[in-house]
Amino acid sequence: MWWALLPVGALTVHTLINAVLLRRPPRNATVTERVAVLLPLRDEADRVTPCLAALLSQRGVPNLEIFVLDDGSSDGTADVVRRVAGDRVRLLTGAPLPDGWLGKPYACTQLAAAAGDCDILMFVDADVVLASDAVAGGAALLRSTQVTLLSPYPRIVGAGRLVQPLLQWSWLTFLPLRLMERSPRESLAAAGGQWLVVDRAGYERAGGHAAVRTDVLEDIALARTVKRSGGRVALADGSRWATCHMYASWRELADGYGKSLWASFGSPVGAACVVLLLLLLYATPPVTALVALILTNVDLAWWSVCAYGIGVLGRVIAAAATGGRTWPDPLAQPLSIVLFAGLVARSFARRRRGRLTWRGRPV
Repeated sequence: MWWALLPVGALTVHTLINAVLLRRPPRNATVTERVAVLLPLRDEADRVTPCLAALLSQRGVPNLEIFVLDDGSSDGTADVVRRVAGDRVRLLTGAPLPDGWLGKPYACTQLAAAAGDCDILMFVDADVVLASDAVAGGAALLRSTQVTLLSPYPRIVGAGRLVQPLLQWSWLTFLPLRLMERSPRESLAAAGGQWLVVDRAGYERAGGHAAVRTDVLEDIALARTVKRSGGRVALADGSRWATCHMYASWRELADGYGKSLWASFGSPVGAACVVLLLLLLYATPPVTALVALILTNVDLAWWSVCAYGIGVLGRVIAAAATGGRTWPDPLAQPLSIVLFAGLVARSFARRRRGRLTWRGRPV
């Protein structure tokens, strides 16, 4: 198992470097540019209230407009918006979904069009709750880094303590963040659609969400399109400025991951290679250590425990940098990887059987 120490150790060092260099929005910023917060909703009546209340309490942005689009909800979402926000937001009724479009890109396209000539567009999901200075901080960081698209990653709360932290861990571990900002390569692009801050001119130059109308992972696709048009992309830690309650149960999490994981790796072969590598590096060491102890192979047990411990350390570093649980959750890193592998397999199986849906629409 000594062979795993080198790659796992290198990846953990890389996680530490990214954690040290990780960008964060400034506190108590003031932004005078016109900022439009864009909130697409579909059947979100039971959880949109905290999001709206947070948006209405923003400070440091005197020229802030909030646009909300009700995308064919059947649960009274629009009534909740009117009751909570009244005329302090512009509530739009979404047009019927055209052929060749997925729901979220079309909703975002309509919102961006309604925002007119605002200088900065800020896309927020209904399960995100922003701190009172988050909009100003996100806009200020967009300008100070001189990027086209900024993705401040919220702190993930709710169900999925074994799997959800892998989101932040994965890009801190495998993606060279500062190189990503400078490189024009589309493969070095990442974003989380829960909270996106975009320069309006750069968004339009890239073709906006219309350019990613068929992409299940429209956030990553938009980041790549921005790079393709000559723009720059940056990730940031938004855990102190926003929380995201993505899923309330394991079933919701499995369905949410299921609709998109198949599209995350380029191909089934690519997915198999990535999953196999993760299993070898992070799930195999504790199993090998147990077998070695049974066989009284002390050297193998020692190397295996070291590989496991270094992998856990990477999770601890990622959690500390992004507002996650530093203890005891990282100890379950091998189990997290196994569960993730199962979710990937389930996603491909459901796609092959044509059973992928989201919010009542086929994917």
